Parts: sequence; C-alpha cells; structure tokens
Amino acid sequence: MARLILLNKPYGVLTQFTDRENGRQTLADYVNLPGVYAAGRLDRDSEGLLLLTDNGPLNAQIAHPKYKKTKTYWVQVDGEPDDAALNALRKGVMLKDGMTLPASVRRIDEPTRLWERDPPVRFRKSIPTSWLELIISEGRNRQVRRMTAAVGFPTLRLVRYAIGDWTLDGLCPGQWREIDVPAPKSQPRSTAGKVSAVRPSFKVTGGASSDVSSGSKSGSKSRATSQSSARPVARPSGSSAGRLDTVENRRVSKNKRQPFSRQENRQADGKDAGLNDAGAIRPPRRANSGPTNTKSKNKRHEGKGRPARRPTKD
Repeated sequence: MARLILLNKPYGVLTQFTDRENGRQTLADYVNLPGVYAAGRLDRDSEGLLLLTDNGPLNAQIAHPKYKKTKTYWVQVDGEPDDAALNALRKGVMLKDGMTLPASVRRIDEPTRLWERDPPVRFRKSIPTSWLELIISEGRNRQVRRMTAAVGFPTLRLVRYAIGDWTLDGLCPGQWREIDVPAPKSQPRSTAGKVSAVRPSFKVTGGASSDVSSGSKSGSKSRATSQSSARPVARPSGSSAGRLDTVENRRVSKNKRQPFSRQENRQADGKDAGLNDAGAIRPPRRANSGPTNTKSKNKRHEGKGRPARRPTKD
C-alpha cells in the first residue's frame, strides 16, 4: 500500500516545502509529514485539491500527462460565456504552446460548499461573473486561465475540486486527510531503439616484437616464424624477393621497419636496390651532380608527342 495525502491548499500557498529567499507560505506550514512530495502542481493564486504521496510510481500516475488523469475545476470568469465560447473550449483552443485537447465544460451555479477567499476576489460591479465546471486531462502551466482568456473570459477565481476519483469533500482550506491506496508496480525503463556503443578491440598476433626493429638475427628468426601464419601485404622483386612484409610489420611504430612503398618497389627492380647489414632497404645511389645536358634531354623526348625544348643561349 502507498500513502496518499489529500490537502485543500489555501490561496497564496506555494506547492513546495521551502521558500527561504522570500519567506512565503509553503506546504510545510500545513503538512508535517516526512518523505511525502506533491504529485503535480497548483498555482499559488489557485485553491483546492492537492495530492501528496511517498510513492514514486503513484506520483507519476497522478502527475505525468501520458496517464491522462482528469482534473475537475470550478472556474469563476469575468462575464457570461456564450455557447460559442463553450464550444470552443470543448473542441480545444490554440495557445502559445499549441492546441489544447478537447475539454468538458458546462455552466454551474456558485458552489454552495465553497468558502470565502482571503483576500476576496476583485471584480467589476458593472460586469457580472459566472461559474463554469471545466474538466481537462492535461497539465500545462496555468492552462485553465489561458483557455478562458483565449475565448474572451478571464478567470477571476480557480478552485480544483477533484483529481480522478479523489475530491476535496469534507476538507476546509488548510486541512488534509490520509488514505491508503494500492501501490502501482514500477515499470522498467524501455531500452527499445537504444544501441549500445561497443568499442572494437584489435589484437596483434604474430612475431612483432622489439627484435624486429633492432635488425638482429633473432629478430629475423621471429619474422620468419610469423610469416607462415601472417598475410603477406607486399613483396618486392629483385635481390629482396625473399622478404615479405607482413601485417605485424605493418603495425609497428615509426622507429620500426615500415612496409615497402611504391618507390622502394621500383628501386628493388634496379641494380641499385639491396639490403644493408641491418636488413633494411639500402637507399639508391645518387647520380653524379654536374651540368645538365639540355640536348640529351631533348633527344629523349623527340618522337614521343612532347615538343622539344629549345636550348637556351648563354
């Protein structure tokens, strides 16, 4: 069972338990029970039924809009609404935050069980007032006041009479009573549509060790052992045709041996390509630097579709 408190909130009381900055009246001035919290809100300038509970799922069923718990209000408006205004409230009116859901509304006489408000309502003597019973299933901020103002009849006094089947019958302003209600079951959070992000893990297998970068004989043996299980990536020709660059060698850091590039593969086909004592590719020999022969360059391009460059005169 869950604890449910039915409070008749007076006018000018905040729907919270503390107001240290301004020192206004709060729920703590009327309810002295630990562990209970307000299920929903009621404006400071509104009166009537307010529910408090210590059960989280019950609080959600009362306050959350998806459960569409009906709320009944007694509304005193400025003027006498006509049928067109009442029909507009029944169909729904457009507010700044969107269209309201259809509401149930009817004219009523002033409730006989209603108490005098302190302070009294300010109204104009030349304009009559009337009472409406309005039932809605939403909980927007100051919704009833905005709805009546949208059809041309501002709200003067607002009293919430019922929430669902619970009413404020027998409660004077500031009084409360406690009842026990069945505790609803808590619903597990839905994980539909949520994809858990799994970070892929990579594991390097084979003979990629510190021996590879040193170029020692032991490193050569470890590479030769791992070549049988590793996938070859590039294979140079020429004098280094017996060497294979494996996936393990490809994943080593910058200070370790890097895979063969295209330039190195082309160099491996020439006579200048080879291996040094450490097992790395020996850089190609540079040609003797000297004055360029422009005529020989032009002869190489003759007959190949490219215009020959005219030699420059010094």
